[in-house]
Amino acid sequence: MIKYFEGLFEGALWNSRFVVLTAVVGSLLAGFAIFYIATVDVIYLFQHAMHYADSSLTDEARKVLHDSTVSHIVEVVDGYLLATVMLIFSLGLYELFISDINQAHGSKASSKILVISNLDDLKSRLAKVILMIMIVTLFEEALNMHIAAPIDLVYFGAAIALIALALYLTHAADGHSAGDEDVTDSHTDTEKAKH
Repeated sequence: MIKYFEGLFEGALWNSRFVVLTAVVGSLLAGFAIFYIATVDVIYLFQHAMHYADSSLTDEARKVLHDSTVSHIVEVVDGYLLATVMLIFSLGLYELFISDINQAHGSKASSKILVISNLDDLKSRLAKVILMIMIVTLFEEALNMHIAAPIDLVYFGAAIALIALALYLTHAADGHSAGDEDVTDSHTDTEKAKH
């Protein structure tokens, strides 16, 4: 009798993972919404940029249009990166808690970024995209930044140095984990050769 209830409880506990589907669907819908917003922004941006060659524009007005266009392009890139985060998060949660995505594993054209094997894998992929969003946001702020005092320039230089350090550490971590995988593969090959 106890074994029966234990089996029922464990089955219910295991099936409770399907609650993650709410986060999967929600993240996917949020990603689609951000893709839609960014694409609409691109359409309006293109319509405004068409006026750049207008001969009635003064040099000052053309410069304002140029600066605002570049700023909007950075915002669009930021939006697409955020939508990508939501997409990766959605696919990663599905692969971790529900089931492998057979089309992603079976297709040679599938991107490695969509194949998630554990939580650390998901965190590292999300962290890379979030880092890119931060870099784009810093670039956007730099476009609108007005340097009034020498200390502003120091702060700006420090921000660039910190971003460069973050990129270096990310690439160093990638190289280290790739080296670990190579060592693991070589040990596996050695064991197979012994047998």
